[in-house]
Amino acid sequence: MYHQILHDTKKRGIDVGDVKLNLKQMMAAKNTSVDGLTKGVEFLFKKNKVEYIPGTGAFAGENEVKVNRIDGQEQTLRARNIIIATGSEATPFPGLTIDEKKVITSTGAIALDKVPKKMIVIGGGIIGLEMVNRPQETATGCADDRIQGSVWSRLGSEVTVVEFLGQIGGPGMDAEISKTTKKILEKQGMKFKLGTKVVEGDDSGETVKVKVEATKGGKQETLDADVVLVAIGRRPYTAGLGLENIGLEVDNKGRLIIDEQYRTKLPHIRVIGDCTFGPMLAHKAEEEAVAAIEYITKGYGHVNYNAIPSVMYTHPEVAWVGQNEAELKEQGVDYKTGSFPFSANSRAKTNLETEGMVKFVADAKTDRILGIHIVGPNAGEMIAEGVLALEYGASTEDVGRTSHAHPTLAEAFKEAAMSTYAKAIHY
Repeated sequence: MYHQILHDTKKRGIDVGDVKLNLKQMMAAKNTSVDGLTKGVEFLFKKNKVEYIPGTGAFAGENEVKVNRIDGQEQTLRARNIIIATGSEATPFPGLTIDEKKVITSTGAIALDKVPKKMIVIGGGIIGLEMVNRPQETATGCADDRIQGSVWSRLGSEVTVVEFLGQIGGPGMDAEISKTTKKILEKQGMKFKLGTKVVEGDDSGETVKVKVEATKGGKQETLDADVVLVAIGRRPYTAGLGLENIGLEVDNKGRLIIDEQYRTKLPHIRVIGDCTFGPMLAHKAEEEAVAAIEYITKGYGHVNYNAIPSVMYTHPEVAWVGQNEAELKEQGVDYKTGSFPFSANSRAKTNLETEGMVKFVADAKTDRILGIHIVGPNAGEMIAEGVLALEYGASTEDVGRTSHAHPTLAEAFKEAAMSTYAKAIHY
């Protein structure tokens, strides 16, 4: 909103006077939202007769968990079935000491007390980009620290993103969508150093110095910033669980090893979410939780991992579900694509939000949808239609022949489907 008032309202016919950022109040609003959400979870516990015990737990035996409660008391719980859902933590960067002041993770990125003049982001994946470019109104709307990004770039910080890979957004993002997103973010003032690795860092001075060089070799360069955000990924959080007490195993990435029913080698102990396999997404963990409980109570459960959406809450948003072109090429799948730009969508034009596109990837012979990729306004909401289409095995023609209200951004979704199996009407 702050960025929009500064740069966007004049062309919308709104003249605004002196605009100032009150970061303290912005953080207070964020804290109010987070507090309300967490209390809402506590209310749901109470409503559904779930006993909530704040504290840290560790296995004392195969059916026994010892809890150090936050009130200082100790308590031992015994259960016939146990689910481990301890989540993940930010992966540290060797050579830099994380103090959440100068060298920060996603936790510190939502709690800075001033806008840094310069910020370096190590890692151009979803977390790093959200932390510096997320719209403030969505930044305060989720208790998951993966996506509580305060919009430092849009609040005036000079941001440089250093990414090892040759594209932003991580390997899951479609290459064409990644390139489009990068161009949009560069227009907003963000700088990128792709195909670049961080050699070393020095946080001993007033600023943080980071030495970088091209991954293919070349001259080293030293960057300096007031704040460095370490966003090279997350790792399972299993420290202190007492796994060694019951002989549970983790793989070389620290993930707890499970079978297709989420069972460890002790079948009454199951694992879901970030501390085991799959994408580290809250909604993925939620689906696994339902499936795990169904296995316990009914003997069956299911999660369609090909229909788990990913959303990057930058401005504009990026969202996708299913497979991208690179993955299909690697598998030797014969596919076709179609796309539709928001610049040709009436609602987007009216709203002056015309950057981005909707893209479909479908089987060349059967027309079955294999993947949907969006960058643009409301992408995080629009992808839900794509998830439903994948879940039901829809073709692009199924979507293209489904009526979409006019004028809506979702019409771009319909037109992208039409351009895949035939031809878009309005482009």
